[in-house]
Amino acid sequence: MAEEYAQPAGVLYLAATPIGDVGDASSRFVTVFRQADIVAAEDTRRAKALAARLEITLQGKVIALHDHNEGDKADALLDRVEEGQRVVLVSDAGMPTVSDPGYRLVKRAVERGIPVSALPGPSAPVTALAVSGLPSDRFAFEGFLPRKEGEALRYLEGIAAMPHTLIFFESPKRLHETLSRMVSVLGGARQAVVCRELTKTYEDIWRGTLSDLLERSSGEVLGEITIVVEGARSGGDAADYVEAVLALANEGARLKDAAGQVAQATGLRKNELFKAALERLGPQK
Repeated sequence: MAEEYAQPAGVLYLAATPIGDVGDASSRFVTVFRQADIVAAEDTRRAKALAARLEITLQGKVIALHDHNEGDKADALLDRVEEGQRVVLVSDAGMPTVSDPGYRLVKRAVERGIPVSALPGPSAPVTALAVSGLPSDRFAFEGFLPRKEGEALRYLEGIAAMPHTLIFFESPKRLHETLSRMVSVLGGARQAVVCRELTKTYEDIWRGTLSDLLERSSGEVLGEITIVVEGARSGGDAADYVEAVLALANEGARLKDAAGQVAQATGLRKNELFKAALERLGPQK
C-alpha cells in the first residue's frame, strides 16, 4: 500500500506537518517522510518526535534548516536533489514557507530549475479562517505583527481599510497587547475570532468584537494563537475609530493630521473623526 504513494527522487518536497492532531498527517506524507534521503527540519528534535508519534523510522539523515542557516545551506541541499536524492522540507507545524523557513530554499530551487512539489496538509491560517465564521471569499494572511508598538500601529494603519478578512499569528504572551493595538487602530466594534490550540485536545475558539476579545485576554493565555479579524466595512461610525486617531496623536501627530490619516485608511470623513476625537478628549483647559 505504501508504494502507491512513492514519490519520484530528484525533487524538493515541501511537506505540511500536523498543527496539533498527529492523525492529520496524510498517508502520502507518512510514506515520503519515512522514505526521504534527507529531512530538512526547522527543528530536528521536533521532526524526530513527529516520526516517533507516527510510529515510523526515518530512513534518511535529519538536518537543521532554519531562518539563521537557510541561506548558507540552500545550495548544498539542492545539490543533493540534483544528484537524485529525495529531500523533504518540514517546519515545526503546518506548511513550510508560511511564516516558517523555506522561502529562500524554494526561490533558489526555482532559479536553478530544480523541481519543487508539495505534500499539502494542515495549515493554521486556513483552518482558523474556515472555523471563524467570517467571510472567506477574500482574505490576507499577515503573519506576526512587528513587536515594537510604533511599527505595529503603523502596520495596522496600513491595512485598516482593507475590506477582506485578515489573519494573524501571535504569541500567547503578546495576545492582549496585540488586541489592544487592534482596538486602537481598527476599532473595537470589528468582529474577530481568537483560535487557540487548533486541532489539539484543548482547542478553544473565542468569538466577539475586538473589544470583547481584549477583555477576555486580560488573564493568562496559553497555547498557539491565530487571530482572524473582519475586514473594513463600507462606511462605518467615526466613534469606532476614535482610539486610532488618539493613538496617532499620542505618538506626536497633530489631532487634525491624525484624523486625516485614519480618514484615508477607513474612508470616513476627516471632520467627523476630528470632532469625535475632540468629544472623547472632553473640554480642554
